Amino acid sequence: MVVGRHRIFRWNYLSLVLVTFVFTIVLLWTWEKNPFRTTLLSVKHQFFMPFSESSLGGTNYSSEPLGPKGYTLDRPSSMATDKIKEKISPSKQEVCNYAKGKWVADSRRPLYPGSGCKQWLSAMWACRLMERTDFSYEGYRWQPKDCKMPEFERSSFLRRMQDRTIAFIGDSLGRQQFQSLMCMTTGGEESPEIENVGWKYGLVKPRGAIRPDGWAYRFPSTNTTILYYWSASLSDLVPLNATDSTFDIAMHLDRPPAFLRQYIHQFDVLVLNTGHHWNRGKLEANRWVMHVNGKPNEDPELADIRNAKNFTVYSIIRWVDSQLPLYPRLKAFFRTISPRHFRNGDWNTGGNCNNTVPLTGGNEVNEDGSSDKTVEGAVKGTRIKILDITSLSELRDEGHISGYKPRPSKPVKAYKVPNPTEIVNDCLHWCLPGIPDTWNELLVAQV
Repeated sequence: MVVGRHRIFRWNYLSLVLVTFVFTIVLLWTWEKNPFRTTLLSVKHQFFMPFSESSLGGTNYSSEPLGPKGYTLDRPSSMATDKIKEKISPSKQEVCNYAKGKWVADSRRPLYPGSGCKQWLSAMWACRLMERTDFSYEGYRWQPKDCKMPEFERSSFLRRMQDRTIAFIGDSLGRQQFQSLMCMTTGGEESPEIENVGWKYGLVKPRGAIRPDGWAYRFPSTNTTILYYWSASLSDLVPLNATDSTFDIAMHLDRPPAFLRQYIHQFDVLVLNTGHHWNRGKLEANRWVMHVNGKPNEDPELADIRNAKNFTVYSIIRWVDSQLPLYPRLKAFFRTISPRHFRNGDWNTGGNCNNTVPLTGGNEVNEDGSSDKTVEGAVKGTRIKILDITSLSELRDEGHISGYKPRPSKPVKAYKVPNPTEIVNDCLHWCLPGIPDTWNELLVAQV
């Protein structure tokens, strides 16, 4: 009898141990799969990631994450990415790397006349209307190495985008990409039938403003809308005093722009970008004061502009990724940084980009990864696609506005040759037609 009771007690004890072990395994597995687990990680380990550009100087493609005082920060864990890859078959992983390839001469370029498209193209970017006389930069197209990129054909593009809305949200380079797509889609022709629907998105010029915060146009033949909204930092900007414009503006690094939150449900293709406004001079000139968690930032590490930019990029990508299951038709892209090509100084110290010979630095990109490590790292493990244009644009320093000015409409009686040090060169924005047209070809190929 005693032996029987001992065996029963021992069996119950072993059963309890087994049940406890199984419960612990299930609990740990559930915790690992829980999407909210990452919200408990520290801000430093989530968002202080590799930085891809110098905040004040030329483009700097650092492969190491930089932190305050120069120390190296930890790289993000690749656990989430690895787990996703395990669930994808090898055939599905073999996706074309459109950023790897070469520039080739093409006599059929440009895709629209540089002296036309006045309905959509800003005069300050229309180099055919400037004093520039060399336009060889227009005669090239990008050819990916391992896959065929279809030729852009505007009627086919509109049919594919029937009943869809394409939204560009970002800085002035995003505006260039928007104007480029408008010119490509119309062929640069006057198109009076296209409707201005900016009012549907609140894109109207406020009283006293130079321009609205964006533009939206609808092609009635296919009910296709293409829009742009200016958000240089991709953070939510809220005036601290709505009735007094002299007050500072709260720059919420952890909140997407109100425009995106309000209208994301209407978008079918979303293209985000940020980068060149992340420097101390821009923030101070705009009176932007960094906020996190609804209050002024108190984290000294986030006070570093580089970390603040990385934090914002990771934050908005995580937010958009959380919205995608709600809008299955939406395809979201984050465009990498567009390179600057100032030589012998910066924009305000006599820097220039006077080269007019295409591809003096080579015509190929052979790297598999992106030069923009911040965006590359941020999209990993998400459903956001990277629109990688950095390295291929780096090869095209001859395609910038440079120091050229619009041709005078009337003859000039006396012309004074300016001192080279007094000329302000634009080695950030691009001539149109030009390099942003290729960005759109890459975008259309991946939509």
